[in-house]
Amino acid sequence: MNQYVIADPKLCIGCNTCMASCSQEHQLHGLQSEPRLQVMRNRLDSAPVMCHQCEDAPCAQVCPVNAITRENDAIQLNESLCVSCKLCGIACPFGAITFSASTPVDIPRDCNTSKALPAPRAPRAVSPFLDCVPGLRAVAVKCDLCSFSPEGPACIKTCPTQAITLVTASLSEYSSQQKRLNAMNVFPAGLTSLNAPDTEAK
Repeated sequence: MNQYVIADPKLCIGCNTCMASCSQEHQLHGLQSEPRLQVMRNRLDSAPVMCHQCEDAPCAQVCPVNAITRENDAIQLNESLCVSCKLCGIACPFGAITFSASTPVDIPRDCNTSKALPAPRAPRAVSPFLDCVPGLRAVAVKCDLCSFSPEGPACIKTCPTQAITLVTASLSEYSSQQKRLNAMNVFPAGLTSLNAPDTEAK
């Protein structure tokens, strides 16, 4: 079973700390600074939405260059192989994959000189799927469970209300066992099976 991160909307306070820590952690390792999760809100609740690490991941199936593969019980993305075809984002049923423009490290953002015309202004942003900025390569962004960190996902470490949890195979089995035990406790004492009521006429 793939590991995945899940959030409890009853505990989430919508502070965006998980997004900030995710961004900083990946940037420190030379990866896209775009956060791998997005906090969504409605009138009553808030919770981060992130990759579900699907067992039969549709994003990996449609990737034409095998940039998305299953490794270490998770669906991992190799940013250097991504060709920005955006098929993974379209195939994801949860909207958990977005795209962020990758700026080469050694090229300054504003390289205007007196010997050349000024660089054109960036076009107005429309959508990660539609935006095209000249000179920048859009790369897929998805949760990788901070596989490069021995301490695990940064969002879990920094969540102030402990609303985010890493679900492993052992935790999933324990949860299922607890549910089965709880189901046994809802019946009255001595009742071991559900029998059809006696409807025979006397």
